[in-house]
Amino acid sequence: MIPIHPQPVPGYAEQLRWMTPAGVLPFTGVAANLPASLAALRDDGTLAQVRVEPAAIVTTLHPGRQWSRDGARVRTALHAALADPAGWAPANSSGEPDDGPLRDAAQQLLNGPVGDLARSHGGHIELVDVRDGTVTVTLAGACHGCPAARTTLRQGLEEQLRRHHPNVHAVTAARR
Repeated sequence: MIPIHPQPVPGYAEQLRWMTPAGVLPFTGVAANLPASLAALRDDGTLAQVRVEPAAIVTTLHPGRQWSRDGARVRTALHAALADPAGWAPANSSGEPDDGPLRDAAQQLLNGPVGDLARSHGGHIELVDVRDGTVTVTLAGACHGCPAARTTLRQGLEEQLRRHHPNVHAVTAARR
């Protein structure tokens, strides 16, 4: 049985991020096809969406549902579904990786702790793009030209992103 444990998604009470070992499923993004156990919860109106991240599965409840009432059923269904990796398929058929979860995580860090650090020194870090696992940012204010900015990007942003997105290729600063 693949180990999972839930974590709340800050600001989204209807979502739980079920942490898994990295690479449990061969894709990231919204799942269009699900194994029978999870498909049944989507079909009965319990789950609105299931999204795969590199080291987690994010489940979103339909309005009116509650984790206190439905969480155990979702956990049981998710355990069964993870035992059937062939039953999963992504919503996009392009075969390209979905950078949406990485983009969301980078923006959350820039709006939160990493951005707070930059702002405390009179700087600003803005997300420019996320493509194929590479996060590109611009450095503004006191961050532009600061010798410590590289350390902030590597030890702040990149290190924290890798905790939940081990397939991060790089974090780079765009040239101005």
